[in-house]
Amino acid sequence: MHIDLSTRTAIVSGSTAGIGLAIAKGLAGAGAHVVVTGRTQARVDAALAAIRKELPQAKLGG
Repeated sequence: MHIDLSTRTAIVSGSTAGIGLAIAKGLAGAGAHVVVTGRTQARVDAALAAIRKELPQAKLGG
């Protein structure tokens, strides 16, 4: 099943690791603009890089 979230924005709290990161990747893969949040900017930057490596077309913020 394909879900098109290209017109949606998702804010995922705790999305720098674990389940939050997996959810952020899933939403980004479905086309949503994903806002990544975490405790430190360094962790957010690392999560953004990890998502972009896997999904170069992802629309991300953080």
